[in-house]
Amino acid sequence: MSLSWPRYEDPETPYISLYRPVGLFEMELIANVHHFYSYPPRLPGQPIFYPVLNIEYATKIARDWNTKDGASGYAGFVTGFRVPEAALSIWPPKCVGGKEHMELWVPADQLPAFNALIAPPIQIYEGYRGPNCDDADMDLLKDDRGEIYSFARRAQKVA
Repeated sequence: MSLSWPRYEDPETPYISLYRPVGLFEMELIANVHHFYSYPPRLPGQPIFYPVLNIEYATKIARDWNTKDGASGYAGFVTGFRVPEAALSIWPPKCVGGKEHMELWVPADQLPAFNALIAPPIQIYEGYRGPNCDDADMDLLKDDRGEIYSFARRAQKVA
């Protein structure tokens, strides 16, 4: 992996948009520890970081899976970011179901190299809260002034 780009979008380099569904606790790390520049290291038992190629697939995971998962804090967020298209030559897309279910599989030990390619900031497109999401848990998503990030306030309740 010899690719290296500056931490901004170079107008001479073609970029691609990718999306990543995350739960509440990963969102808290992205916001408050990584300051929207990178994704946190994978947890034990999570050997792959898998960004997806379309927002619809990311939304389905965040809304339909994360909101039912206690390890995700019963909340799901759709994040998005851009990387140079050349990243696809290192981590080629894999189809994991229907044609709309395309993912990149980045081994956990390669996540720092992948993060270095992200043109920040990481964006938040959608937020979903399941019926078991504790409002107090949303307080994890407070900014430096103690205010809950606006995307957390707008998180939609799902059944």
